[in-house]
Amino acid sequence: MPLNPPLRDWAGQWVWLVGASTGIGRALAEALHREGARVIVSARSERALREFAAAHPGSHALPLNVTDAQSLQQAAAQVLAWAGGAPALVVYCAGHYRPQHATALDPVELQKHLDVNYRGALHLLGAILPPLLAAGAGHLSFVGSVAGYRGLPRALAYGPTKAALQNLAEVLHLDLRPRGLGVSIVNPGFVATPLTRQNDFEMPALISAEEAAQEMLRGWAQGRFEIHFPRRFTRWMRWLRLLPDAWYFAAVRRATGA
Repeated sequence: MPLNPPLRDWAGQWVWLVGASTGIGRALAEALHREGARVIVSARSERALREFAAAHPGSHALPLNVTDAQSLQQAAAQVLAWAGGAPALVVYCAGHYRPQHATALDPVELQKHLDVNYRGALHLLGAILPPLLAAGAGHLSFVGSVAGYRGLPRALAYGPTKAALQNLAEVLHLDLRPRGLGVSIVNPGFVATPLTRQNDFEMPALISAEEAAQEMLRGWAQGRFEIHFPRRFTRWMRWLRLLPDAWYFAAVRRATGA
């Protein structure tokens, strides 16, 4: 049985994508617009959002800063006004990434990852969850990462924030699914985006942001809780979670040279 109500017919459905100026969020906005959805795109870059809205009739640009709870509250009020109620889908795509190793600790970067990748999701919840609960319908989705499965080299700042999103989504599903809401977590492997361009190592099974967007649409249509891709890579990452600690550390050190 699906763990969420399947989302297949997007025609006329309102969706709000937070973090949609580039990368996966932008590709997802384009894919949903092609499916007939009424797309609201949010991010800090007002110019990128307005360019998207101009090129995609019926969509709306809504600039905001995810680290500012008041900004999210004001944006949510505007979303509810445009949609005439709670949207069918809300996706938290906002993300920050800088490779970091414990031997070169940068507390400022650690805090920025926390603020954007996790606290921003909490700000969004505080703003949009009450109207979704009142409607008794809608779907919340969070873009995590396989880096949140277990500790990985150079993911000191990034990985823990994605692990927090995974746990958050699981708790929300337990609490909200009986109330009629859907909740999902999206855990991509390597996707070609401005963030992953920073990596100076070979990224196995690298896919495009457009491919990632299609995987997300497929996962929502199937009513899945966790949407992970590309499976030729993420199946192995999921399997690594089951290894005893000593085996896991040895396997990762062997594979990465850490």
